[in-house]
Amino acid sequence: MSYELNTLSTSGATLCSYGDSKLLVRGPERKLDQPFLAFLGSTETFGRFVETPFAAKVEQLTKLRCVNLAAINGGLDSYHRDEGLCAIAAQAEGLVLQVMGAQNISNEFYSVHPRRNDRFLRAHLRLTELYPEVDFTEFHFNKHMLTLLEDRSAERFEQVKTHLQQVWLQRMVELLERFAKPVLLLWLRYDLGIETEYSQEPVLVEQHMIDALENAVEAVVPLDVQTALDTGDIGSMIYGQLELPTARLMLGPATHRKIAEEIASYFA
Repeated sequence: MSYELNTLSTSGATLCSYGDSKLLVRGPERKLDQPFLAFLGSTETFGRFVETPFAAKVEQLTKLRCVNLAAINGGLDSYHRDEGLCAIAAQAEGLVLQVMGAQNISNEFYSVHPRRNDRFLRAHLRLTELYPEVDFTEFHFNKHMLTLLEDRSAERFEQVKTHLQQVWLQRMVELLERFAKPVLLLWLRYDLGIETEYSQEPVLVEQHMIDALENAVEAVVPLDVQTALDTGDIGSMIYGQLELPTARLMLGPATHRKIAEEIASYFA
């Protein structure tokens, strides 16, 4: 999800990092000297504005140590590039991997920030030649850029979309190959409910892409969920006065409980 990261102190969470990793993930830091389940994902798994994200609730339900390695606005590239966190996840007794959007990956058309994958860094020659009329210096976020490109030419955009989906699938396969332990692929599907080309999360991820990964994971866990705005759960979240518009588009505590109960059933 493409949101500015401002005052984390008001979002009910602390940050930490593990080993040599530069990625700031959900804290507090957990000891890794006992068996544990690992959770990799983005803002949803991190649980922004939520005191007890679903990883922590899974621990309550299963009594298994659960280590939340998710980062706000992290994406597939955040973990694909991070050997340290992948090594930790590979040590786990089991891994829950959130399906993250296909827009937030570096590819032949453009590059994204190595840790804040929602951030657009630069367009490559292939993209500037495809859209010569576009000034790419105006963009800071991938979703904003892709929305404009599709509006300019749906026909040309099909090339970008197809390529992103192919790169996403290749990178997912490469990431999954690093984990010998059972992997639950958590596919959280929801609509942001705002007027934009990409209100459906995760962006550009379609059924055929998930189907292609079924043999590489223990199970796919598809869940249709709703934002705190839609569930009316905003009152149970922790956020600052200026963060309300962002908090309304996050998953609330009730939804985190629902997700935790579903995941816990696989480790009962």
